[in-house]
Amino acid sequence: MRPGTAPCVPAVEIGNPGCWLKTWSEGLRPASLHLTQVRQRECISVHVGQAGVQMGNACWELYCLEHGIQPDGQMPSDKTIGGGDDSFTTFFCETGAGKHVPRAVFVDLEPTVIDEIRNGPYRQLFHPEQLITGKEDAANNYARGHYTIGKEIIDPVLDRIRKLSDQCTGLQGFLVFHSFGGGTGSGFTSLLMERLSVDYGKKSKLEFSIYP
Repeated sequence: MRPGTAPCVPAVEIGNPGCWLKTWSEGLRPASLHLTQVRQRECISVHVGQAGVQMGNACWELYCLEHGIQPDGQMPSDKTIGGGDDSFTTFFCETGAGKHVPRAVFVDLEPTVIDEIRNGPYRQLFHPEQLITGKEDAANNYARGHYTIGKEIIDPVLDRIRKLSDQCTGLQGFLVFHSFGGGTGSGFTSLLMERLSVDYGKKSKLEFSIYP
């Protein structure tokens, strides 16, 4: 150390009140620390086909348990249950009435599996427009899911995804749950990924795929 120079004070010590007294008594001026608040990034989940919908049903049950959100979307007034932070905003959107709605879209070309959610214990958690169904399935046919029946339902799905993305302040990307087998999980998912690449080219797209 050169004569006349002050020793460096580690930043971790500057936050210590005892070190404040020490540094000021020695005539040292501690450096100012700038704390940057980390902004939460939102993720939109898309659950496609029977496999994707059933995985989503289990995932959102765990998300609610993790953040202390009840099946009707309400969070208890005791914030200690939910951790006392706003980390839930990554997966949930809070309405003016205090209800927490998942940032998710469920899609299937036939209504049987999604009807289980509509009538299940978490039926009040999801917005009805987030549960999108067709009238007939793809019958394990890729072409039906991608070119024929899938074409009829892709626009309502993208419109709902657009509305969810408009509610986000910093959309990070998409989580896509589907299977490689079946007509909807394979054919419709490939059609959806093509359209998402056009509309949200710079956003991350993470797939959770099961085989078959």
